[in-house]
Amino acid sequence: MYRRQFHRCTHSGVIFDDVIRPGLEEPGDWSAPVSVGCVAGDAQCYVLFCDFFDRVIEMHHQHEITSQTPEADFNHDNLKGSCDLDPSYAVRCEVSVVRGVDDFSFPTHCSRGERRQLLALARRALQRLPGRLHLLEELNQEQQRELNLDPPSSSLFRIGVARDWPDARAVWVSEDGRLVVRVNMEDHLRLVSTRDDADVAEAFKCVSTNLQKLEASYRELRHPFSWKQQLGWVSSSPADVGTGLRIRVHLRLQHLPGHKRLQDVLQRLRLRMATESPALHCVSNAATFGLSEVALSQLVVDGVKLLVAMETRLEGGRDIDELVPTQK
Repeated sequence: MYRRQFHRCTHSGVIFDDVIRPGLEEPGDWSAPVSVGCVAGDAQCYVLFCDFFDRVIEMHHQHEITSQTPEADFNHDNLKGSCDLDPSYAVRCEVSVVRGVDDFSFPTHCSRGERRQLLALARRALQRLPGRLHLLEELNQEQQRELNLDPPSSSLFRIGVARDWPDARAVWVSEDGRLVVRVNMEDHLRLVSTRDDADVAEAFKCVSTNLQKLEASYRELRHPFSWKQQLGWVSSSPADVGTGLRIRVHLRLQHLPGHKRLQDVLQRLRLRMATESPALHCVSNAATFGLSEVALSQLVVDGVKLLVAMETRLEGGRDIDELVPTQK
């Protein structure tokens, strides 16, 4: 595969070595969460190096790429049950979505000039939404903490995402504080809605409504979001193709995290769990490709309900075998 592709180069200058460098320099370890180990320098990478990316995408998302274009569904009224999550277990949630902008290299490869153009575009597009844009270089550390903005990791510097930091990086905050848009950080755009309850439907509604408004604005500016037939929306990471959507629910769990069948259950539910503290755990969708936006959100909501049911069983000293779902 390397011999077939090492000499190819996209219009913006991305070569195959640029794509696979993260996995070669930071191969990770078996105890860490599964990562894709590669990045796309621009949208053309998904076409020029499709032999490689298609295999990575299919294995990571556990879904076959076909000639059928992925269907979108942002109808938040179709999402059911998130208001029924037990607040004694489900304490907060976050819904985020990433988008790349056409005709620009992705953050791993873009130049300082491109990044500043992207910021100018974002400024114009976001003017149509009620809120305020803050340049990262004008925010002090306390203000950045309030907005949950962490400094870039060493790996982001190594792969080029944090190049020239914090030049042309910004964060937009809506008037009601329910939506944050990160500009030129890990991706061109990342919309995030965080709630102090587990009402995923409301967070999803906030993100999807504003995303569609932004999409229309970028189209009017003649720079639509990056989209590829058979894959859907694409950005720098193959882990985000399709929908670019992440749904995270933070759960208080005492017994289930140590259960021997937990990893099997999570795999069958197509979920991931990350430990934030001994009692607090973050559950999220493992894939973004193969299901619509509403279907992915519903998958997380239903999965969280089942995990909570398992936790209550374990609290009562009962087993969870009959609750384990059949393999999907």
